[in-house]
Amino acid sequence: MKLTLLVAAAAGLSANEAARAVLSKHCLACHGEAKMGGLDLRDRASLLKGGTRGPAIVAGKSAESLLMKAVRREGALAMPPGKTALNPTEVEALKAWIDSGAAYDGTVAATSSWWSFQKVKRPAGNWTVDKFIDAKLAEKGLARSARASKRTLIRRATFDLHGLPPTQDEIAAFESDTAPNAFAKVVDRLLASPRYGERWARHWLDVVRYADTGGYETDVYFRNAWRYRDFVIRALNEDRPYDVFVKEQIAGDEIWPTSLDLEGAYEMPKQNLVNLEHRLGTALYTLGALPVENSFFGDQYRGEWQAEAVETTAAAFLGLTMGCARCHDHKFDPITQKDFYRMSAFFGGSEDREVPIVSQMRIFEFTRHETRWVVVEQLKAKLARLPKTAKAERDELLKQIGEAYVKAPVAYDKASLLVHTEPVHDTHILQRGEWNKKGEKVSPGTPASLGNPVNVTGEPDNGLFIPRRRKALAEWLASKDHPLTARVMVNRVWQNHFGRGIVSSTNDFGRQGDAPSHPELLEWLSAEFMDNAWSLKKLHRTMMLSETYQSSSAFNAKAAAVDAENTLLWRMNRRRLEAEAIRDTLLSAAGNLKTKMFGPAVVTPVVEEEMDGVRDASQWPVTADVTEFDRRSIYLFVKRSFRLPMMETFDTPDTTQSCARRESSTVAPQALAMMNGGFAVAQSRRFGQRIAKADPAARVDTAFEIALGRKPSDAERAKAQGFLDKAGPEALALLVFNMSEFVYVD
Repeated sequence: MKLTLLVAAAAGLSANEAARAVLSKHCLACHGEAKMGGLDLRDRASLLKGGTRGPAIVAGKSAESLLMKAVRREGALAMPPGKTALNPTEVEALKAWIDSGAAYDGTVAATSSWWSFQKVKRPAGNWTVDKFIDAKLAEKGLARSARASKRTLIRRATFDLHGLPPTQDEIAAFESDTAPNAFAKVVDRLLASPRYGERWARHWLDVVRYADTGGYETDVYFRNAWRYRDFVIRALNEDRPYDVFVKEQIAGDEIWPTSLDLEGAYEMPKQNLVNLEHRLGTALYTLGALPVENSFFGDQYRGEWQAEAVETTAAAFLGLTMGCARCHDHKFDPITQKDFYRMSAFFGGSEDREVPIVSQMRIFEFTRHETRWVVVEQLKAKLARLPKTAKAERDELLKQIGEAYVKAPVAYDKASLLVHTEPVHDTHILQRGEWNKKGEKVSPGTPASLGNPVNVTGEPDNGLFIPRRRKALAEWLASKDHPLTARVMVNRVWQNHFGRGIVSSTNDFGRQGDAPSHPELLEWLSAEFMDNAWSLKKLHRTMMLSETYQSSSAFNAKAAAVDAENTLLWRMNRRRLEAEAIRDTLLSAAGNLKTKMFGPAVVTPVVEEEMDGVRDASQWPVTADVTEFDRRSIYLFVKRSFRLPMMETFDTPDTTQSCARRESSTVAPQALAMMNGGFAVAQSRRFGQRIAKADPAARVDTAFEIALGRKPSDAERAKAQGFLDKAGPEALALLVFNMSEFVYVD
């Protein structure tokens, strides 16, 4: 106690002031206004009263005080929550204060000690990515590996930004370019290609749990889901500022309202089309996995839908596991159950609805001829009344139905978007998260612990009004003062370039998440991101033009002994391609990849035994145009209750919830899929035909250069030539597909 008082005195603090500093820094974010566990530490009376566990302190008796047992982590209660305890000086400061009588003079405010809940602060000085990395390596006596070869670099960059291998011409052009900015030109070319949006949209769709069906037993079909996928691709290719991208998805309809009116022409005005594009982002909240049985009770459906919206928002934009607070106060982060339902209330007054996305004139043109659909329905009804025995009449009716169907008008375009409901339903805290156990009514608001809290007030009580709740939420999230939005997205981009995020728990920036490996680098990149107008393409350039990104993946035993997990990035991480990139690369090598963009999901055929996984064959409507089967994997049908077997084998994620990072397993079925699987074998035939067109003396080199981006070694060439002579080009193609470097990138 005397030592603590001496330390406090040396710092110019009384025991009271020293204790209040500790409480303010570590405790009040949860036990201040939030009153988690019913405990409020902002004044002495509340301290003595305590929360649901009883009094927090016993004045003059630190040994009997629950607060001291918690900070010393004696027993089940450990505070502050998470992996980091108070340091000994802070513990002693609280002990001395309690033993001295726990005087509590002056006011105290919460200043959250958790790093990710504090505003982004740019490190002072002139920094680059490499300076941060090198400084950490130097602390351990390590250095970065040498620069990778040009072939390795262009292959790495092309897969990173396109999810496809570079062509032979692209490799040759880069190798012959001796300019200092040769690699920068490659990166700029890759970022300018439409393939970039297709590749990076896949990463975002993982995060926001995209699918074309609803999951569970019913697995309802979302026929307009693809419009959200296309919206994401366009936004990324246009380098739409990330803060705008956030706003579009949460509140595009409230920030950019639009009409479908024409202005003296048959085409919609340009600004209406721009605003409509903004609105398409709200389809994010129409794609969740929800059992349709919930709709038997309106309150249950709304409660589940709003809860899912909060959990998706928290995971994707905040990098937090807010779902824990649905049933009770969060056990580790300063988020109360009330915070969860106040966030939920932002989505009160909104619902998923299929809406026209064409002009009013186009709608009238359809309704003008809609009577032709009446004819189709009448003929179908007549067909249903006929017996199985009246074959001639049935055949005639089927012919009439076909002719009537062809004459019927083409339906106008629609999208599933968020719209406002009338009336606006109340949001209540639900006891244990159960929809029929309503507690206190709440209004929309953000957690105080995340800074600059937003509270929506002044709305009418009768529910008959047009809400602008989501607009308030979107603007709060997209603010430069928000502590999480920029950090979380920067970390996602870093993860997809380097194999692991600076914060490796990409969806958890809370106390249970992992600490950043390079905290100053994350701060600097986040500040750069916002100061560069939230440009993702500039962020890519900053990372990829670093020497760290361009380092070799060569192993170093000395460095591995110090940093076995390569947390400090002494070399580049070697990574396996994801399922979609493997499939696309097979098509690319075979020379059959179709680069058509956008449109409804493509449903590819599966073999009969695989169809056993689909309860109803009609729920797997194979696309009629067989040329569509060669399109990029991002355009494939994503059914929640049935994943394409090849894709599942290579760790395509469960889409019922946000996927922060793909698994990268190594299991026997992967080898079988590449060696015997129907898709790989089919592409090897096509690749073999491509190889066979080359000069006989160059066929082995052609196979290696197309598939692996390099020529074979002399030993490889001799072995492969012998195999080619014996088994033929199709067998050689399959052999090359099964080399490990076909699915790995250095």
